[in-house]
Amino acid sequence: GLIFYDTKVTVMNRVLNATVQRTADHAAPEITLDPLEIVGGEVRCSENSYLCQAARQLRCVPSSQLCVKLASGGDPTYAFNIRFTGEEVHGTSGSFRHFLWQVCKELQSSSLSLLLLCPSSAVNKNKGKYILTPSPITYAEEQLFHFFGQLLGIAIRADVPLPLDLLPSFWKTLVGEPLDPDVDLQEADILTYNYVKKFENISDETELEALCAEIASQHLATESPDCPNKPCCKFTYPSLTGEEVELCPRGRHIPVGWENKDVYAAAIRSLRMRELQSPECMTAVRAGLGSIIPLQLLTTLTPLEMELRTCGLPYINLEFLKAHTMYQVGLMETDQHIEFFWSALEMFTQEELCKFIKFACNQERIPFTCPCKDGGPDTAHVPPYPMKIAPPDGAAGM
Repeated sequence: GLIFYDTKVTVMNRVLNATVQRTADHAAPEITLDPLEIVGGEVRCSENSYLCQAARQLRCVPSSQLCVKLASGGDPTYAFNIRFTGEEVHGTSGSFRHFLWQVCKELQSSSLSLLLLCPSSAVNKNKGKYILTPSPITYAEEQLFHFFGQLLGIAIRADVPLPLDLLPSFWKTLVGEPLDPDVDLQEADILTYNYVKKFENISDETELEALCAEIASQHLATESPDCPNKPCCKFTYPSLTGEEVELCPRGRHIPVGWENKDVYAAAIRSLRMRELQSPECMTAVRAGLGSIIPLQLLTTLTPLEMELRTCGLPYINLEFLKAHTMYQVGLMETDQHIEFFWSALEMFTQEELCKFIKFACNQERIPFTCPCKDGGPDTAHVPPYPMKIAPPDGAAGM
């Protein structure tokens, strides 16, 4: 926390360029994707998703072949090239950035089960934020998590921000920072947080009985075996994926009483913390990430800085974009139609600005920083920097 973010990025970029393993003598791996498998942008089957298509084809490619220098120039070198069946695409940048955008869209949809919408979204807290799905994983899912980690590293080397909306707990676990039992639980699952707090703040047995009656009305409690008409809770709780979990051995048969209510609350909190850390899934993600970039770099970054380096900002800073725009063939910023152009963009909503960036360069987000502020040459830029505005083709007046 004592080192400026720009300083960390400078060191990180030097390390990434010093750990390049694929030289110019080696051709980039190429994968072929079939857009017809996701007609209308909707994935009918997870096996047909771009993520799964790419993972299958890159399975036998050594990770060293994906470790390229930091992207620069108008059509930079990327980890792999993409060819779309039945489509002719000039250059490699547009198709590569479109692939990353489509993969992020798939990950944050119901077509794949790698990410889970956080429960707090249901009550409009952290709406649209995702976490790793906390459940036992198959070998095939482990391979997909590994590839997901590789894509995080590939996006960092490509300097293409991923439009992923993940909870801070994901980035904390990724960089090895411990989770906060209060803050992170509240961020991810505020209903469980409030539920636990109710048990922790009970002051007498009457309040406990009233709370159990309230829970019974919500079908979360059963009758006490000692007093058939008295509702009680058992040492079970739903997991994030909806299954009932025993919080201790034979938990279904152990009622919650005044003597063990604190143990019950702590057990629920512990369950959610394990699920948020999702160690099996995160181990696979970190293994994939570590095959593309040195994991030691993560020790210098805070969770927020790692998110910024990987995903950029979730909004478009129009002034920042305007400062990194070039006007070609005699055009000037003071030309009337250029002023009209920027005035129109200023009226756009953030959603519309993201669509404009997607239309212009096949990505929804722009990098958080730009090398030209440090006096770097134009060749250090990658799209969308600098955005170039040129006169229309054809005869004058058309």
